[in-house]
Amino acid sequence: MDKLKERWGIESNWSLLAIFIVFAINGSFAAWVAKPVTNIIGLNPNTISGFIYWPLRILLIFPIYQLTLPIVGWVFGQFKFFWAFEKKFLSRLGLGFLFKTDD
Repeated sequence: MDKLKERWGIESNWSLLAIFIVFAINGSFAAWVAKPVTNIIGLNPNTISGFIYWPLRILLIFPIYQLTLPIVGWVFGQFKFFWAFEKKFLSRLGLGFLFKTDD
């Protein structure tokens, strides 16, 4: 755990625990939100093949997860960590231009 705390720049075990809880809650929340969204856009496992439904639902979970991660992190007092985490992650996906500022 000390290696992870050092890598993430975290000093307390409580912060580390809060970060783990945020990852867990946000993953479940994103999957939960994806179900009604797929229904709204007309995707239903009863009307289309599971080979189409599940990949589309998983692809839908990804942006929901990314959008809600800093929000759930804020609720647990870890917004600064998750905002930096999000910027780094999205930059690696080639979306770093979203965070560039003209200083």
